[in-house]
Amino acid sequence: MEHALTILGSSSALPTSQRFPSAQVLQMLERFFLIDCGEGTQMQLRKANIPFSKIQAVFISHLHGDHYLGIFGVLSSFNLLGRKTPLKIFAPKGFDKIVKYQLNFLLAELNFPLLFFDLPLEPYHCIFSDKKIDVYAIQLQHRIATWGFYFKEKQKEYNVKKEAIELYKLTIPQIVAAKRGEDICIDNYRIIKNDEITLPPKELKSYAYISDTIYNPNVSKYLHHVTLLYHEATFLHALLSRAQETYHSTALQAGEFAAQCEAQKLLIGHFSARYSSIKELEIEAQSKFLNTKAVSDLDVYKF
Repeated sequence: MEHALTILGSSSALPTSQRFPSAQVLQMLERFFLIDCGEGTQMQLRKANIPFSKIQAVFISHLHGDHYLGIFGVLSSFNLLGRKTPLKIFAPKGFDKIVKYQLNFLLAELNFPLLFFDLPLEPYHCIFSDKKIDVYAIQLQHRIATWGFYFKEKQKEYNVKKEAIELYKLTIPQIVAAKRGEDICIDNYRIIKNDEITLPPKELKSYAYISDTIYNPNVSKYLHHVTLLYHEATFLHALLSRAQETYHSTALQAGEFAAQCEAQKLLIGHFSARYSSIKELEIEAQSKFLNTKAVSDLDVYKF
């Protein structure tokens, strides 16, 4: 399973008996990222059978409690399980002080390092990069400083056809160049077009997490053709004025945003506790973007 998103919590600030506060785990090319960490996240990780040791980094969208208060239990569990590997935490400025204060107050000493990275005060900025994945922070509009996150596969190499290697007796340097998408010169004069000797790489996959925000279509320009999009949908559009007052979005607006991105699939969540059923929210979003799913806790979406 190369790409999968597990929903650990889909409620807004007030949890319900069916929905925990915001938290997700993104599995992408053998990397495991925890996105937001509301209360009860460690319990949900257990229920979802996600190994605690697999989590490589944590991304906190903003400092409202329903998005980060579960971090203390998660760190405690990591410690009790003997974690030694450093944990990267990408969060708004000041989050390191919150965590360190709590640990000092409890006289708790972790057996593994915490590496804190402040989210940048820029509209769109790469905050993590390795050989296969880039992660971008996107500034959103909420009552306090808030970010979304965009996870993208890096450009893959082309696959050189075995028969082309044999036919043209390609050398190692020529094969490497072809993998980069370059045309090949053979016999010092003949040019072989790259598409004659290679197969295109698999489609690049991406995931975008749009956390708490008032509807902001300008952000869609960063997410063109995103594979899987999560957008908060706290309210039905009948409560648009309430959404605007609290700097949240409606399900209809989430659907409009997905259409602007030309996303392949939309997930909506962060539902107000006033909704005992999420079907109406799903239907409303589908009126603007048909391929929409209203998430439930412990759902898994492969992409």
